[in-house]
Amino acid sequence: MAPPRRKVLATAEETMIPPDELAETHYIARALKATGNNIYQIEFPDKSQMLVELPARFRSTFWIKRGSYLLVDTKAQEERDNKIGGEIINIVRDEKAWRKAPFWPKEFVKQPVVAANSDSDSEEESRVGRMPSSDESDA
Repeated sequence: MAPPRRKVLATAEETMIPPDELAETHYIARALKATGNNIYQIEFPDKSQMLVELPARFRSTFWIKRGSYLLVDTKAQEERDNKIGGEIINIVRDEKAWRKAPFWPKEFVKQPVVAANSDSDSEEESRVGRMPSSDESDA
């Protein structure tokens, strides 16, 4: 059975707003890949990697894509003796608001979007997918 809608909406609302400050054991990381069974491989700003677990409250509610940013608690899994080094406590959904926070790592810079046809030197435009002009003859 699916969780109640009010619970899903409360979880979604909570992930939109960044906290005022982070605890000592909380870090922002980037998702590298899903390894299965709600376990994700993440990368910290210093390029170190770790396996973290997605808690039950986020399962079937949010899907984490490669390159997404996560807030990870490294102390949550301390008592367990396995390869999992932390737990995802928040998923960065409103990246613009999170980037304004003072604790956002400088190493996670926003990648500029490059236009596909940014070659302004070429005089002739690409005509792929366009209708022929009415000036052209069919001869």
